[in-house]
Amino acid sequence: MRYHIDTIPVWDAVKEGKGCPLCRLRRTVEENDVVRFLGGSVMEPDTRVQVNAKGFCPRHQVLLYGQQNRLGHALMMLSHLPETRARASALLKAEADALRSGQKGSLVRRLSGRKDEKAGARTCAEKLKALSSSCILCDSIRDNLLRYTYTLLHLYSTDSSFRRQFVENGCVCLPCAGDLLAMAAEEMSPKDLESLLGDLADGLDNVMAQEEKDLKNFTLQFDWHNAGKTLEGSTGSLERTVNTLRGYCLKEPK
Repeated sequence: MRYHIDTIPVWDAVKEGKGCPLCRLRRTVEENDVVRFLGGSVMEPDTRVQVNAKGFCPRHQVLLYGQQNRLGHALMMLSHLPETRARASALLKAEADALRSGQKGSLVRRLSGRKDEKAGARTCAEKLKALSSSCILCDSIRDNLLRYTYTLLHLYSTDSSFRRQFVENGCVCLPCAGDLLAMAAEEMSPKDLESLLGDLADGLDNVMAQEEKDLKNFTLQFDWHNAGKTLEGSTGSLERTVNTLRGYCLKEPK
């Protein structure tokens, strides 16, 4: 699969030099998408079709609600609700009808060794879960991050100054390292892949080693011997550690 190369946002994210650049790009995409979906796009037919089909996950419902645009939010839900209602009702009624008709011949089904007559209900349950778990914002963020990940690998392979900046800034968080490596295994030459593996190993080890020291200093601040002291690196150490291990989810204190 080929991805559009978009170097400027990736360069900017790496130059900022604090935390994982891919996590930073993900936050930017998410923030922009939340605003976009509550703006003029709420009335666009193409957007309505996608919202009707996919809806929003719980996290993005919270972010949309937090924008304090209840009318825009309500209009999207008013568009999404009838279609979801129709699909859910059709699934449940179809399975109820199938089970009802199957029960009439249940003795024959058991004697003939045919499949479990409750299997359809299990399939219906999975379809209902899928109906309530899709999210147009998650899909948009994923698609953009695939593009940015590809761009980062392209720059790493073709631009020595970018590679140097990337390495100096400590590379990426653990989940994004996995995403990078998964794509690199498909897209990179063996030579560049070997180099990336080494840089990711060194970068993650250095970052986590420093965070271990900082986090220990943070915990030592709670010892009465250190009352009133702010030990080196302790501020924001918990947040940085969590963000490195699981991707950005905690905002660091200023």
